[in-house]
Amino acid sequence: MDAVFPIGQFAFQVMTKPIGPVCNLNCTYCYYLEKKKIYRHAGSFIMPDDVLERFTKEYIGLQTVPVVSFVFQGGEPAMLGVDFLRKAIAFQKKYARGKQIQNSFQTNGTLLTDELCLFLKENNFLVGLSVDGPAHLHDRHRRTAGGGPSHEKVMEGLRIIKKHGVEFNTLTVVNRHNGDHPLDVYNFLKGIGSRYMQFIPIVERRADQPGEDGLALVHPRFPGEAMVTEWSVGPLQYGRFMSRIFDEWVRKDVGRHYVQLFDATLANWVGQRPGICVFEEKCGDAAVLEHNGDLYTCDHFVYPDYFLGNILEKPLLGMLTSERQKQFGLDKREGLPGHCLKCKVRFACQGECPKNRFLKSPEGEEGLNYLCEGYKHFFGHIAPYMAFMANELKHERPPANVMQAVKKIERQGLRSMRFR
Repeated sequence: MDAVFPIGQFAFQVMTKPIGPVCNLNCTYCYYLEKKKIYRHAGSFIMPDDVLERFTKEYIGLQTVPVVSFVFQGGEPAMLGVDFLRKAIAFQKKYARGKQIQNSFQTNGTLLTDELCLFLKENNFLVGLSVDGPAHLHDRHRRTAGGGPSHEKVMEGLRIIKKHGVEFNTLTVVNRHNGDHPLDVYNFLKGIGSRYMQFIPIVERRADQPGEDGLALVHPRFPGEAMVTEWSVGPLQYGRFMSRIFDEWVRKDVGRHYVQLFDATLANWVGQRPGICVFEEKCGDAAVLEHNGDLYTCDHFVYPDYFLGNILEKPLLGMLTSERQKQFGLDKREGLPGHCLKCKVRFACQGECPKNRFLKSPEGEEGLNYLCEGYKHFFGHIAPYMAFMANELKHERPPANVMQAVKKIERQGLRSMRFR
């Protein structure tokens, strides 16, 4: 029987983990590798055809928007090769029913081949390439299973991407090490041809004694003792990292290179939706599907506490619209401490991701975000530039005009950005 759809627009995102936590690399900071412990009795981590088909049919059929986006991530989905993606595309075509389908594929780049990149190009995949900067920064944490460096292999993968004209962007994990080298990272990414960049702050806590699930890296509501890992970026370190990149970008690269955080911030500054779940007022519209059909509330909450059900046993619609998932989304807004409610930049931050809310506020309230100090620094630093670009948009002028305005002010010898 066909599902009864809600009235109006119904759009959501489900990240697909077709090979679960299995990966050919052994990155120090990876929070997903240990998810194998949840599936310690799994015979295989390859998504079966019946799970893939059921998900594809329901995922497309439920959405009332004209464009449906599939995101394949891992682990390392390139380990599945072309055959899995061929099946995925065949199911998409079978159930598209006139909708436009978009696909993205997140990879560490080390297993890319001519055959795979030809397929990605022919089927208009967007590839997200994980790279943490030049070799001396990247290889600190992104290591092979044998403990060796991976940067050279990533660059070879990028060469194949470019050879076949595959569209790509870059995802950079900002950690305690590369977080001290913002321009080395940014200029490297520009140098390899990245025009669209994501900078993801890594924040993880390790439990003194893992819970019953056996996981050492824990969620913010973990009841036991846990400490921030040594590779996690410092709060102010992250704020300064992004501020320094912004200073370079706002003088040279607006309209030429796109940084996800800057785009999202400008959107919030003009009252639009940011396009990133961490800066939305509520969350819950971005679930994750594991290799065996298990659905969890979010990619960062793959814990037994946040399990919604299995797609072979429950309809996708029912899980996504369940009271449990709705409350998970509402908790982001309703769980903000009073300290955040009084904050001048809450409109831009919205308390960021719930996974990072494990500190106490100065008033002793639970739920303060670990990165709070860094975001206050960053949003305060860029405020005059954002105000200028927002005003340009209001008057239907390009935000890139900010670059000329900055040059003019600096020629006048002013040390800070004050627009009239």
